[in-house]
Amino acid sequence: MIKVSVMYPNTPGSRFDHIYYRDKHMPMVKAKMGASCKYYTVDKGLAGGTPGAPATYVGMCHIFCDSVESFQAGFGPNVKEILADIPNYTDLSPVIQISEVVVG
Repeated sequence: MIKVSVMYPNTPGSRFDHIYYRDKHMPMVKAKMGASCKYYTVDKGLAGGTPGAPATYVGMCHIFCDSVESFQAGFGPNVKEILADIPNYTDLSPVIQISEVVVG
């Protein structure tokens, strides 16, 4: 299984609508990807690693798929629609990482 992490840096002065991201964007991504997306999680950054430090990321999601190929098959045909929705919840550019899940 793989995990696609989409992380939004916590940049001062930026905009991120957590409610839209949780209630509209991510359900739309799941619907577009269909069975390729096994499930997803959504995180809201609270704090950094030391007391009083801000969160590194203001928000993120993790999309779980059977394989990179499965992710690409579900995401690829819908990439334009998914990316076009980003301005509805943020003015940030995401950082993306694909990882192999070794413990679940």
